[in-house]
Amino acid sequence: MSARQIESRERRRTAAEVAAARPPVVHHNNGDEQRLRDAHGRPSYAANFTKCLPHDEHGFLQDPSDYTEWVRSIGSGDPRDFREIRLGPGPFQPNGDFVYTPGGTPQLTWTATYPPAIGDPGVRAWESQGAGLTFDLEGPDAQSVTMPPCPSIDSQELIAEMAEVYWMALCRDRPFADWATDTVIDEARASLAGLWWFRRDSTNRLTGSTDRLASSLARRRILGTNGTVPVPLEMVFRGVTPGEQAGPYLSQFLLIGNVGINAGDSAHTLDDGMIAYGALRTDQRVRVATAGVDYLTDWSQFLDVQNGADTRGRESYDTGYRFIATPRDLATYVHYDALYEAYLNACLVLLGLKAPADPGLPFERPDWVDKQQGFAQFGGPHILTLVTEVATRALKAVRYQKFNVHRRLRPEALAGRMYQRRTGDPTVLDRLPELAAMEAAFAGSIAIGDALDAANGTDNWLLPMAFPEGSPTHPSYGAGHATVAGACVTILKAWFDHGWPMTHAGSPIAFEPEADGSALVDVSASLDRPLTVEGELNKVAANIAIGRNWAGVHYYTDYIESFRLGERIALGLLEEQKLTYGEAFSFTVPLHDGTSVQI
Repeated sequence: MSARQIESRERRRTAAEVAAARPPVVHHNNGDEQRLRDAHGRPSYAANFTKCLPHDEHGFLQDPSDYTEWVRSIGSGDPRDFREIRLGPGPFQPNGDFVYTPGGTPQLTWTATYPPAIGDPGVRAWESQGAGLTFDLEGPDAQSVTMPPCPSIDSQELIAEMAEVYWMALCRDRPFADWATDTVIDEARASLAGLWWFRRDSTNRLTGSTDRLASSLARRRILGTNGTVPVPLEMVFRGVTPGEQAGPYLSQFLLIGNVGINAGDSAHTLDDGMIAYGALRTDQRVRVATAGVDYLTDWSQFLDVQNGADTRGRESYDTGYRFIATPRDLATYVHYDALYEAYLNACLVLLGLKAPADPGLPFERPDWVDKQQGFAQFGGPHILTLVTEVATRALKAVRYQKFNVHRRLRPEALAGRMYQRRTGDPTVLDRLPELAAMEAAFAGSIAIGDALDAANGTDNWLLPMAFPEGSPTHPSYGAGHATVAGACVTILKAWFDHGWPMTHAGSPIAFEPEADGSALVDVSASLDRPLTVEGELNKVAANIAIGRNWAGVHYYTDYIESFRLGERIALGLLEEQKLTYGEAFSFTVPLHDGTSVQI
């Protein structure tokens, strides 16, 4: 056993050397945190995440020093420092602690009036500020991967991103099955095509940029040509990785079931949406959130939530469950999902379909050739644990980006700034002149302002939110869902033959939900080519990540840059895990940009 101990130590050392040999990174933010100043020359933090800190009646920080103390505590990671931060609306004692009731709970001064049956909310704390400071013994260190700066508050890119988020909120109840003939979707397509950031010239080349951050040019997307042609239906509100724009909007992995527990099991069909978990089963149908019920379009409720009001669990539902039929259904899915569940389900579906593994993996030939089957290594238990194992590493890395680097404000808070520009005290205009271009764009020919006026009331440009609590209590960039999505699907694309056409019993697989979500409809005959494992895995990652945009809690760049971050984490984990196996094998991994890498 001493020889085994020595070899085990050497393999661990080799894995550590692989990790240490990765090029060091430098973390850059967009500079808004120090660039934006108030009338006294102090940083205003108006483009940064301030939710749960005390805000004034205009939605700005009561005291900018609260923010600096919050940042200091994030840097230290010491729980004692977190306990010293002012949280919520107050009132506060001179030392910054709450004023307490005789019962020993904090007094909280909320702006809105809440029904007695529900009661006043409590206060929310921030979520996992210190996760990016933890270490890990497998995969890239949380601080050894990075993301480019997010769009600045006065950039054309952010104007386009916020326009997209507004339109997504206004299209939240439009059934996917009806998009081809839906007039509201048509309005959104025409409006988005008019945005400067999405324009191309007649030869489909970028028209140029005057944004301060040149690095953001790499993120520009083809959504229209010279502002006159509506965004093509297969591109609107979709991602950009290979396969995402092919076939139905929703990935098959969010709709179909698998084929039961043995070859003769007739209890399951793909279109029943039941995924067998051994002898148990789980249903792909979701709870039905009440259509047309949005939140935080009233300033007093919005302000309370920015001050940390804990209004979670107060959304409205109809009776029953259905297949994901509308963007609101997708938002409900990502409201309560166990963060990696869509990818664990996808793995079970692929195993049930007997999808072929990557050609570089062992034990894939007939038993009479290999004399060995995969199980503990290179079999079902291996991939089912591997696809979830990467998730916690992804969360640590993205938490570092969120709290320690970028601290980007959420879309709901940016919409609050727009509300104040339209309806607030005239002095508010002087506090954020950088948003003048965004306001002018939305009030102009792209008609977002008109659509918001019709939905919320004149000049009420608050963002209709799918959840009563709005966003989570952590910054917007990067996105936890999107980072986990990029990491998990990269593992699955490495394991399975990513070019395999999605088929069952020789027939192509392509379903979409009925408009009412009551059933799945086979649409395979309408496709010009079969859906592939790679495309549908990329699509399920985008569906989940962009599902958060449908809820109003993220922007487009939160999705794509976080997907890339997760991809790098997964590749690093695979590099290190490969060192632990004695078999000669390889993974060929397709990447977000259409290239591939072999491990």
